[in-house]
Amino acid sequence: MKKIFTKSTMLLLFLIFVWGASWPIYKLALPYTPPVIFAGMRATMGGLLLAVILFKIRDKLNWRENWRLYCTSALLNTTLFFGIQTVGLNYLPGGLFSILVYFQPVLLGLFAWIWLGEFMTPGKILGLVIGFIGIVIVSLDGLTFHVSVIGVILGLLTAFFWALGVIYVKKVSNRVNPYWMVSMQCIIGGFVLIGFGSFFEDFSDIVWNSKYISALTYGSVLGIPLAQIVYYKLIREGEASKVGSSTFMVPIIAVILGAVFLDEPITYLLIIGLVMVGISIFLVNYRSKKKLIDYSNNR
Repeated sequence: MKKIFTKSTMLLLFLIFVWGASWPIYKLALPYTPPVIFAGMRATMGGLLLAVILFKIRDKLNWRENWRLYCTSALLNTTLFFGIQTVGLNYLPGGLFSILVYFQPVLLGLFAWIWLGEFMTPGKILGLVIGFIGIVIVSLDGLTFHVSVIGVILGLLTAFFWALGVIYVKKVSNRVNPYWMVSMQCIIGGFVLIGFGSFFEDFSDIVWNSKYISALTYGSVLGIPLAQIVYYKLIREGEASKVGSSTFMVPIIAVILGAVFLDEPITYLLIIGLVMVGISIFLVNYRSKKKLIDYSNNR
C-alpha cells in the first residue's frame, strides 16, 4: 500500500500553504510600506538570495546569450506581476484578490492553446466557461460590500500577466536554466520596481515594525526562492499536473487565513464563486489516466 503522505505530496502541501499564506501576510504589511517599493524589495532580495544558492552553477547563467530572455521574463513575471499584485491588494481583501489572481490557470490553458498549440479538450472549454462565471460572481459579490472596480481589474490583470509570463518561460525553457531564470527575473524586475516606485513613493514612508519586517522576510525567503525551488523540483519529478490541478487550494487557504487573522468577510456568493473557480481550474488542468497512457504510447 502506497504512502498517502509521500515526499512529493508533503512538498506540494508546503508549496500551496506558502502561496496561500502570502496574501494575508502581505496584506498586513501594506499599511506600513509603499506597495511598489515593497514588491521590488522582496523580489530583489529573494532573487539575490537564490543567486547566492546558485553560485556554484554560475556557468549555467550564460548572461551574454540569455540577457534578453531574462529581461523579458522579468517584465512579465516580476515587474508587472508583482507590481500590479501588490498595488491591487490595497483595494481588495487578500482572500478575494487571491481568487481573482488564481484565475491564471484558466487563462494559461487558453494561452497555451493559442500560442503553444496545446489541444483544447471539451473539459478545458467547460472549465473556461465555469471559471468565467465564477469570476463574475466573485466580482459582483465584492461590489456588494466594499470592493472597488479598480481592485477587480487589477486582480484580473495580475492573472493575465502571470499567465503570459508562464507561457513565455515555457517557450524558452530549453534555452535557459530554470533556477537562474527565476533568480534573474526577480533581481532585474525587482530593481525596476524599486526604481519606478522611487519616483512616486518615498522610502521614508516605510515603517520598520515587526509586521513589515516579517512580511518582507517571508517574501524574500519563502515566497520567492524556496517556493520556486520546490515548484521546479515537483515539475522535474513529474508532479506538474498535480501542482496545476491543486492550485485551487491556494485561494481557499488565503480566504480562511484572511477571515481568521484579518476579519475579512466570507459570504455565500464568495464561496460559490470560489468553488466554481476551483472546479474550472481542475477541469483545465485535468488529464485522465487513459489519455496519459494513449499519449505515452503515441510518442
